[in-house]
Amino acid sequence: MEDIKVFGLWSSPFSQRVVWTLKLKGVSYEYYDEDLANKSNLLLQYNPIYKKVPVLVHNGKPISESMVIVQYIDETWPQIPLLPQDAYERAKARFWSKFIEEKSMQMMEFFIYDGERQERAIKETLDILRVIENESGLSEKMFICGNTIGLADIALGWVAHTLPVMEEIVGVKFITIDAFPHLHSWVKNFLEIPVIKNNLPPHEKLVEYFRERRKVFLAMASHHHHH
Repeated sequence: MEDIKVFGLWSSPFSQRVVWTLKLKGVSYEYYDEDLANKSNLLLQYNPIYKKVPVLVHNGKPISESMVIVQYIDETWPQIPLLPQDAYERAKARFWSKFIEEKSMQMMEFFIYDGERQERAIKETLDILRVIENESGLSEKMFICGNTIGLADIALGWVAHTLPVMEEIVGVKFITIDAFPHLHSWVKNFLEIPVIKNNLPPHEKLVEYFRERRKVFLAMASHHHHH
């Protein structure tokens, strides 16, 4: 009997990557929602290095880092593959998931600063989105690197779902139909996948959560400002 546990945080876009992947594959699991201010002993036991979510524990063996977990799930349950068969296409898909994964925190920076630092962060987020818009093949395909949901889409999923929450709080809008037509339809396509649509945290609750987080981030940023 498979024993699969996920340690996550309901509001975390990184935890959502893991949940979406397991749901896409139809793999059942036990979910533990962590309170990061008061981490469970199990989480600390399973992820002693980073002490953060998400963590997947498969038959007692822990795996951390959201995209590492997503690839592990894809290899362990090959039904509904997230990578194409063709080696070149696979390489492209891996390239884009890595690019998105590496840029994701940077793309969220507009949310944790204000003033001049925020202006700069907004510009950087737009630059990164422009690269994805123009170079990732979204002009010919419904998804990044294909017409079915894949690895890179899972990596970018937070843009469809958490980014709008951050935008609403800050009062900016990145992905408009005029500025980013391909990403705009990608967001629609992504959110129309039943497994995605049915496994999103409630919008209002997220807005409330991230509004509180922003206050904390801004306080931290101004506190560090004089160093």
